[in-house]
Amino acid sequence: MTPLAANVALDQFFLEARCQLLTVAAILDRIDRGSGADAANSDPRTQRIHAAVALLSSGNLDRAEQIQKLFSLEYDPEWKRPQPR
Repeated sequence: MTPLAANVALDQFFLEARCQLLTVAAILDRIDRGSGADAANSDPRTQRIHAAVALLSSGNLDRAEQIQKLFSLEYDPEWKRPQPR
């Protein structure tokens, strides 16, 4: 599969990226303005969001994979598949 030319990808996805970045910024603003913001900012979920934002500006070519791994659980060989009811 041939990747899109960079300028074509930018033309195609710029507005979507802008929208999603604004959404993340708004969520972080809500967390910071809320009561108990200090506790929320020490929450591992908030820390993962901040780590993901840092990964976005890393310049690495596998940012999506790194962010997916950041939000994923480690493999557990003892995990039992849920049984239907």
